[in-house]
Amino acid sequence: MSVLHLLGTAGEGGAETYFVDLVEALGRAGVAEAAVIRRNAAREARLKAAGVPVKVLRFGGPIDILTKPAASGFAALQKTKVALAWMNRAARHTPRGPWARIGRLGGYYSLKYYKGFDHLVANTEDIAEWIVSQGWPPGRVSCIPNFASAPADAAPVDRASLDTPQDAPLLLAMGRLHESKAHDVALQALTQLPDAFLWIAGVGPLDAKLKGMAEALGVAGRVRFLGWRTDASALYRTADVCVFPSRYEPLGNVVIQSWAHGLPVIAAESQGPKALIHDGGDGLLTPVDDADALAAGVGRLLADPALRKKLAAAGAARVKAEFSQAAVVDQWKALFADYGAA
Repeated sequence: MSVLHLLGTAGEGGAETYFVDLVEALGRAGVAEAAVIRRNAAREARLKAAGVPVKVLRFGGPIDILTKPAASGFAALQKTKVALAWMNRAARHTPRGPWARIGRLGGYYSLKYYKGFDHLVANTEDIAEWIVSQGWPPGRVSCIPNFASAPADAAPVDRASLDTPQDAPLLLAMGRLHESKAHDVALQALTQLPDAFLWIAGVGPLDAKLKGMAEALGVAGRVRFLGWRTDASALYRTADVCVFPSRYEPLGNVVIQSWAHGLPVIAAESQGPKALIHDGGDGLLTPVDDADALAAGVGRLLADPALRKKLAAAGAARVKAEFSQAAVVDQWKALFADYGAA
């Protein structure tokens, strides 16, 4: 009896990374799994290395009439009990069959893609409440948060390898180079933090625009665009402060990961971070699109090591209590058991 995961996106991002992290964690906990994914060589390799049978399919648009029947055949072969669709494209291609269909939502997605599904899982309470407000039966929705973990063997990055002084205050921004992530706000804030360096880890459509903006603002010499990285833990362990100024963020996995790695975080009060962070207790919050407030908050943290230590400790405690891998995996296993996938 197995759980079949379906992921229809090909690119790299936080959701895609967490997809593999959760599949691996469930496998270590004894859950029999298989996966249907869109082509991505690195993702396929990681899944196969974890012993997960993988089927690569197209996950195309409305004229794609091949993905769903192919997924159905693979599901039958794997003796699937639960088909878990990650986001809309996967949900559209998740076949009906003698298995339960569960949708995993990391945002405020249109529920039209989940018509006929047995259960929906949101990764925040706010998203779960929103799902119910759209008319979904309350008894068929759960909130299971993302987990965060920090590998003990993840050593910091050598700053010299990225032309960054050892003694410079180092800010870390994680996320796609997209309008929603507001890396432009971080660049504007950097103009008011003359000694600090900023590492931006991510890829996306605004790559050229953001690099041009850094030049125009006169901060390009203190900004490092790192591209897509597979060593996120090492980056978290190297920085002094995580900056997370997203304009739109349903969850804020970067916040949880910062906490797990003992890194103080300052975020814009978009939906996810505002729901997660207790301002002044385990992180700092600033208004959305306010570079001056972001700069002031970062400056406050850099000037007060005791505050950084306090916020980091409180964040680590939150992870242990609410976002540990063991607790999250147990919640998924309980849900799968409800639908016959022990």
